[in-house]
Amino acid sequence: MSDLPKSDDLLSKIDPRPPAKSWMDTPVNIRKGMYCYASNPKSVEYVGLPHARAWNPLEEDWNLPENWKEIIYEGFRERLDKFRSFKVFMDICVRCGACADKCHFFIGTGDPKNMPVLRAELLRSVYRNDFTTAGRIMGKMAGAREMTVDVLKEWWYYFFQCTECRRCSVFCPYGIDTAEITMMGRELLNLLGLNIDWIATPVANCYRTGNHLGIQPHAFKDMIDFFVDDIEEITGVRVEPSINKKGADILFITPSGDVFADPGTYTCMGYLMLFHFLKEKYGFDITWSTYASEGGNFGSFTSHEMMKRLNAKMFAEARRLDVKWILGGECGHMWRVIHQYMDTLNGPADFLEVPVSPITGTRFENAKSTKMVHIAEFTADLIKHGKLDLNPGRNDNLRVTFHDSCNPSRGMGMFEEPRYIIKNVCNYFHDMPANTIREQTFCCGSGAGLNAGEDMELRMVGGLPRANAVKHVHEKYDVNMLACVCAIDRAALPPLMEYWVPEVGVTGLHELVANALILPGEGERTTDLRGEPLPGMEGDDAEE
Repeated sequence: MSDLPKSDDLLSKIDPRPPAKSWMDTPVNIRKGMYCYASNPKSVEYVGLPHARAWNPLEEDWNLPENWKEIIYEGFRERLDKFRSFKVFMDICVRCGACADKCHFFIGTGDPKNMPVLRAELLRSVYRNDFTTAGRIMGKMAGAREMTVDVLKEWWYYFFQCTECRRCSVFCPYGIDTAEITMMGRELLNLLGLNIDWIATPVANCYRTGNHLGIQPHAFKDMIDFFVDDIEEITGVRVEPSINKKGADILFITPSGDVFADPGTYTCMGYLMLFHFLKEKYGFDITWSTYASEGGNFGSFTSHEMMKRLNAKMFAEARRLDVKWILGGECGHMWRVIHQYMDTLNGPADFLEVPVSPITGTRFENAKSTKMVHIAEFTADLIKHGKLDLNPGRNDNLRVTFHDSCNPSRGMGMFEEPRYIIKNVCNYFHDMPANTIREQTFCCGSGAGLNAGEDMELRMVGGLPRANAVKHVHEKYDVNMLACVCAIDRAALPPLMEYWVPEVGVTGLHELVANALILPGEGERTTDLRGEPLPGMEGDDAEE
């Protein structure tokens, strides 16, 4: 953040005027602050991806293999044959421009190559040249161009300036999913060893230890134990989570960011308190796992094959522990992988049961295929049936708004459950403007592996539309807390808020639930999970 200009100065730098030359004649300018560092060759090599080597995006020579053009051509052809949607998306765009101004990166940078239609044209232009008759004969007149080193660098720069949020696809009259095009572009780049390290090393870590942060099982358990101590200090109740318990009813999997990074850690404490409440009141039987210790899947930012490899541990651990079904924590892309890919990647999970809440009897038909339920759905169902003891007044110091995380909203259609929960655990809730929430939600600006420290300018301009909507409700309703259901959001939104709307904090949904939840046998609570005084507990009078 220290290298960033002040927010007003950055805002004044946004230039929406198009360049003087056509996009094909405008060379890529790889600029500091707008890209992530190249992948560590050790991480690339560890997972068996090809052409692991040291290279620098700012240097002229990227040390490409001699036959790199042939590799790209064959990789392109193979994917056109394998993925029918990819072939359709290459052919059907009429360049109407409906998506053009819907991308947060275009809004924040003014760079035409961040228009979804033009980002896709970077790939389509080569497709036309290599795989269509019109492109071969008419060349540039048909929107075709040859693959060159400069084109390859342009691919790398702009496909890693897309967070695969899919907002543009909501507005496409042909239903083109530009995120799928970005995924294919990244797959092709990975054939040449051209990844970014914020993706490559978490992938290697996850393959090695089960989670993106590379934390080993005993350290994972230690962190859970720390949370148990903190909860006891705050509530007077010592929760007793089950870890790696064979024969438990349910397996719980959440992103590792909830276990190791603030403010996600408070969400993790919220899970522990909720599960303890349900165990004491209803005999709820759930286990955590130190093997399936990561719900997120940075493999999905690399290739379909890597996504499959990292996802496989979920069903494998469910089988090993002999559970009935899986409950998933608050995460973003984890749920897109589960809902849109998991069943065909590693399913069907015929050895699991269709999820049924052991407390309310609700049968989650929407999870009939994957056997995985989102914890927001699970908790909303508990509240709906009056199964939780809640005191929403404990959150009365908060004026809350809700950020629909891209993948749960556009990938799952989950809009109502988080809002229903918030309205039952908080007394003050205000939605942001309609064209910035639900299926039209704006990205945090740091998804799909871009949550690094070296591309902070990109992240701040990419998150500008979201921050602008938060600023609106802050100024109109005095909103001071932004809730979300995504671990990357919980990591990315705090610096975004600090930069654009510093008066607003960030929280996970189940941190709010746990603040309001009345645990059996708890003592008088004076602070929330962050150690801040609860409403009415401020000052010397409260202490007396």
